[in-house]
Amino acid sequence: MERQDIESILAAAEERLAAGGSLAGTGFRRVVREVKADPELARDHADRIARIDDAAFRRWPMLVVPIVPGTILALVAAAVGLGLVAWSYRLADGSQVAAVVAFFAGFGVLAATTHGLGHLVVGRLLGIRFTAWYVASPGRPQPGVKIDYASYLRSTRARRAWMHASGAIVTKVLPFALIGAARAAGLPGWVTWALVGIGFVMIVTDVMFSTRKSDWSRVIRELRS
Repeated sequence: MERQDIESILAAAEERLAAGGSLAGTGFRRVVREVKADPELARDHADRIARIDDAAFRRWPMLVVPIVPGTILALVAAAVGLGLVAWSYRLADGSQVAAVVAFFAGFGVLAATTHGLGHLVVGRLLGIRFTAWYVASPGRPQPGVKIDYASYLRSTRARRAWMHASGAIVTKVLPFALIGAARAAGLPGWVTWALVGIGFVMIVTDVMFSTRKSDWSRVIRELRS
């Protein structure tokens, strides 16, 4: 793709957004693919592409929180999740039901928060920045992190792939990592098997669906680009 073509497509995308439209049909995604594959193009166009991408992004999530307060909230929530898991140790001496409820509540909070934190931590270590946390909709309540597209485009495909994979890996490891905590807390044996089952269901779901949509599809896309 010639540079003048890139410029004209980006200008058309900016005009479309300014008029209240979407990026569909502008060729913007085709430009993104071209720029990702060429470090020189990324150097020249990444900042402009990032501004367009951010303007389009902010139209659709139900909630957007700036990256610093959002990260603080995510860390606090993760700490609450760990606290609930720890609390189940004390509750197990009195009520097994209360202990199990606290344990799985903690697991749920950790599952909701560590996915985005995994992307954030690995991405930052690899030089990819982020601009915000967001919640897409009531039907998709798991918090996500918005990539700073300029740093993303200037990164390598391997680093982009690892960043995309990190959240999914953390989520799949979590139920297995909590097996030891469940056993140490003296929770019923079925809790251990439930964690194993949840972990395997997550893995199967990823194999069946995420390779075509979501994190693993992006990993495959980057490795093939």
